[in-house]
Amino acid sequence: MNGDLDVKAAAKETLPTVFGYIGIGVAFGVVGHASGLSPWLILLMTIVVYGGSAQFITVSMLASHSPFLSIVFSTFLVNSRMILMSMTLAPYFQTLSLKRNLWLGTLLTDESFALGMNKLNFTNRKLSFAWLNTSNLISYSTWVLSSFLGAILGNFITSPEKLGLDFALLAMFIGLLILQIISDRKLNFNLQLTLVAVTFVLIYIGLIFIPMNLLIVLVTLVGCGIGMVIKHAFY
Repeated sequence: MNGDLDVKAAAKETLPTVFGYIGIGVAFGVVGHASGLSPWLILLMTIVVYGGSAQFITVSMLASHSPFLSIVFSTFLVNSRMILMSMTLAPYFQTLSLKRNLWLGTLLTDESFALGMNKLNFTNRKLSFAWLNTSNLISYSTWVLSSFLGAILGNFITSPEKLGLDFALLAMFIGLLILQIISDRKLNFNLQLTLVAVTFVLIYIGLIFIPMNLLIVLVTLVGCGIGMVIKHAFY
């Protein structure tokens, strides 16, 4: 990464995450096809819902004939973490119009959020509409096209796990985490490692007692609180 905040820089810096989108997008398309959805319905869901984990949950609940309101509520809970991410980035776009802020928030993803937070280390804590919008659009178009491709390939791929497609998203997040830790110049290195360990512990314990669709949000809130206490007490 560098200090540029233009379209060219965004395209170059978002490119490594594209491969993760392709892998998990194709996997979703295959799973959706195996669940009885047509390629065109999978395409429509991807365009409208645009949430990897939420789409997987929706497909599984549709296959099990879950009530409509249960599907809507589960999707909201899984994607509610995006509210926290949008609030984190909002201060860097205070000069933009409400319309542009809503547009950025609508297409924000875990990956573009992580890239944006890492980009702050190279730009004196600044972001631009052009940079984040380009990153969001690349992510969105890649996810939509790869999901549709997976839906078509679903006729030939019966087990995406054998190809390692189920690991693509996890691998991408591991890479983003490592990049954030080694690049962040604002937070103490030991503090970041401590918070990673705390998050692992919270998730491990949470998996025992908390439903999966609530776990991400609760761990995020609790982890942020613990992080603030540790930072002010020891760093």
